[in-house]
Amino acid sequence: MAHDSTDPDHTTDPLDITDDEATAGGHPQDLPMQAGLEAKIIGIIHPTISALGYELVRVMVLGRERPTVQIMADRADGQQIAVEDCEKISRAVSAVMDVDDPIPGRWTLEVSSAGIDRPLTRVKDWIRFIGHLARIELSIPVSGRRRINGVILGADSDAARVREADIEYTLPFTDIRRAKLVLTDALIEASAPSIPPLAN
Repeated sequence: MAHDSTDPDHTTDPLDITDDEATAGGHPQDLPMQAGLEAKIIGIIHPTISALGYELVRVMVLGRERPTVQIMADRADGQQIAVEDCEKISRAVSAVMDVDDPIPGRWTLEVSSAGIDRPLTRVKDWIRFIGHLARIELSIPVSGRRRINGVILGADSDAARVREADIEYTLPFTDIRRAKLVLTDALIEASAPSIPPLAN
């Protein structure tokens, strides 16, 4: 179906998530834990994006009259994603979605990098960023609280573990409404691209 495609060299706000976006336990480590239309789109585009050497971080569909499909991606090799990468992903996704047509009518495609203070949408994100600070909003309160700012301790296929002050929490992914990394000096340093040593 007809659509417009844009490739912004920016990151979208990781907390701009629709209320019906959900996570699900027991999910593959490398796929975003989402439901509904977003999950359907992930199933359609993931094989193509993976074959090109990229990873899906998040898919969002915003708006009704002319929806915008926002795709957040990483390079599988760990290098920083560039404008050229976004353009490559955009062309490939457009072709696949035009065939499968998950959204009726006209829609717009936006592709961006996940950024440093990225959303935590995959099991592998919670493992990769162990030791870093995360801001978590819960759909079901834990100890009477819906918001936790804690250090990531790890995760399995069903839940993430974080520590806030001296208290450790095990948070089922089904109860996490949204989560993102908090920008800190340690995170910036860990996210900086590595520079190979000069040859003698």
